[in-house]
Parts: sequence; structure tokens; C-alpha cells
Amino acid sequence: LKNNNHQSTIKMKFSSILLAALVSTSAAFSPASNGRAAFTSKNVAAVDLGPSTEPVDKTLNGIDDGAAHDVFDPLEGESPALIRNNNDEVWVPQRARPRRNRKSPAIRNMVRENIVTPANFIYPLFIHDEDFNQPIESMPGCERHSLDSMLREVRESYQYGVKTFVLFPKVPDELKTNLGVEAYNPDGIVHRAIRMIKEEFPDSVICTDVALDPYSDQGHDGVVEDGKILNDVTINQLCKQAVSQARAGADIVAPSDMMDGRVGAIRDALDSEGFTDVSILAYTAKYASAYYGPFRDALDSHPGFGDKKTYQQDPSNGREALIEAALDAGEGADMLMVKPGMPYLDIIRRLKDNSNLPVAAYHVSGEYAMIKAACQNGWLDEKSVVLETLTCFKRAGADIILTYYAKQAAQWMAEDGLF
Repeated sequence: LKNNNHQSTIKMKFSSILLAALVSTSAAFSPASNGRAAFTSKNVAAVDLGPSTEPVDKTLNGIDDGAAHDVFDPLEGESPALIRNNNDEVWVPQRARPRRNRKSPAIRNMVRENIVTPANFIYPLFIHDEDFNQPIESMPGCERHSLDSMLREVRESYQYGVKTFVLFPKVPDELKTNLGVEAYNPDGIVHRAIRMIKEEFPDSVICTDVALDPYSDQGHDGVVEDGKILNDVTINQLCKQAVSQARAGADIVAPSDMMDGRVGAIRDALDSEGFTDVSILAYTAKYASAYYGPFRDALDSHPGFGDKKTYQQDPSNGREALIEAALDAGEGADMLMVKPGMPYLDIIRRLKDNSNLPVAAYHVSGEYAMIKAACQNGWLDEKSVVLETLTCFKRAGADIILTYYAKQAAQWMAEDGLF
């Protein structure tokens, strides 16, 4: 009987230990309620004591007296690592101390090299010809807007200083063709959307995507023949598309197709029709990236076959972007874009260093989705990470940032009293 009781006691103790371990582990890796992850049970139980207010004796004399082991003293020996100043305090005799420029918020603000403002943003909006909004599962917080909802989104963005927008349409399958003729329909969804925004917000800047993939039954940016994307035939269609968008009121056209020679042809087409003031934002370095998946979900524009590697750039190549930049600038581009953004900061810097034209970075759907996923799991603080990310684009050399966070980031900036 005693033996049975002893075994029961052991089992109960073991169960208690196991339960405590499980609870501790669960607390350590579950999302914290404030949106930050608690990575250890010690962190969960820790009390925030705040900064110490106890004065520190900077001479550090006698602090290791009575130590049970040998302690290295940086102040002793023939070649001491540190010396003492006139006050007998430990001292590193270094004149240049970069921390002096970080010692207070006022000084940090004064010497800050790169500042992001809502005026730097272009806000991409997905639109469709429905009377409801369709959430995009792979892009939490984004949706295909009805045209009425699009106007509301523009109105709200205006409150926070975001006044530039780029429109991306979800086109019904029955309107898609290989030649993408719906792209230059003056009564198409993009053209109507431009007119609606301009009527209510005449000082807004409307940018349009020039490419055939939303309108193509092949899911490619150009006209297809025997599995090949036809360069010059595609450019013919893109010229029609760009001119029709300019007639609707577009301020900037942005060819994203990556066909050779399209910038010069579009520039000539616009100029010949009197649209000399319509700008071209060239997708100069658009890479054949795996980061575009959520965007293609939003527009239902996944390639119908193969991939886009015969016209979009190889992610392994950097110098090639300089070739594209020189061509686009020579053909009349007003601004150069790098897409994606964060994985290609080096390309942004290369373009910035080698061109006098403004450089844009596209913070693409895959980058957005990764941040959203991490923040929803409590692994990152969304506001801090987003604002840091946008600042990184600016630091790398981007003058313009296309981001799905445009309105939200501008709102955070307003809340913080930045703008």
C-alpha cells in the first residue's frame, strides 16, 4: 500500500512539473496581447522597473574587490585599454563620438538624413465593376473596390496627405482577348474611374498601369503567338492604351510590360496627340519575381502558361538594370521604377547613383503580405516595421514609394504629429 501511495505521489509531482512546463512554453511562444511576441517565460513574468536612477560612480574604484575569481582590469598594465580623465573617471580618449548626434529626440530629428512624407506615396487601388467590395485573402486589409468605394478611399487618403493613386482593374473574363482591346475602351473601368476621381479631386495625381495582362486571356503583359510574347505588336496596343488613358485624364502613365522600346513609342504617341504634359513612370527594373503572387490574386491575372522571364529581368542581374535605365531615360521617361522594392534596395541605389531622374520603389504585394502575416501572429509590431521599411526605401535612394500601406502609414504619421 505504501509503495502504491509513493508511486501515486511521484506521478502527481511529474504531472505538475509537465503541466507547468507546457504552460510556460505556451506563454513563451504565443502572441502577446499588445501585438508583440513574448519569447520566454521570463519575459512574461518580468517586471518593468524602468531606467535606473541610481548614480554610478564613474571611477569604478573597488567594484571588484572581494571577487572570488581573477578580474581583468582594462585600466592596468603597460598597454591599458582605458585611462582616467581629470576627474579620475574611466575614459576612452576618443574625440569623435557619433552617439552625441543621437542623444535626444530633438537632435535626432535635426540631423535625420531621410524623411518620408505622405507626398512620397503612390497608393495602389484595386477596382472592379461590381457594387460590392471583394476582400483579397492573400493581402489582408486590401480589397477590390467598387467605384463608389474607390472614391471613399481616395477621400479618406486625402485627409492624410496622400494625393497620388495608381489604378489596377479586375477585368471580367468575357472582356479578355489576346490583343487586349478592352485596355483602350474609353468606357472601360479604368477610364471611368479616372474621370470620377478627377471630377471630385481635380488636383489629385492619377497614375495608370500600361500593360495588357489584366485584359489578356493569356495572362501575359503582351500579345501571344505560339507561346511567344510579341514585342512590337504589343507596343502598338500599349500606345492605344496610354493615349486613351491620357484622354480620360491620367496624369502619369506607367508602362509595366517590359517590352523593348515601349517608352519611346508611348512618348511619341502621347506627344503626337498633344499630351506633352502627361508623364511616363517607367517600370525600368521590373524583375521576374516570386513576390507578385498576391497581386495576381487581386487581379486574377496569373500567367495562363509559362512565366514572364522572357521579358521581365532575371533576379540574378544587377548591371542589366543600368542598361534598362539608360534606354528608358533616352526614350523620354520622366521617372524610373524598381520592382519589387525591399529585396532590390541595391538596384534602387544603382539607379539613383547613375541617373538624375526621380526613382520609384514598388513595395509589392508579397512584401506587404509577409509583414501582415508576421504582425497578425504577433511576431512584429506593424507600425514600427512599416515605417522603418518605407524609410529604408528612401535611404536607398527612392524618391517615390508605391505601397499598399500609403493611407495607413500617412495616418500613423499624422497621429505622431509628423505631418
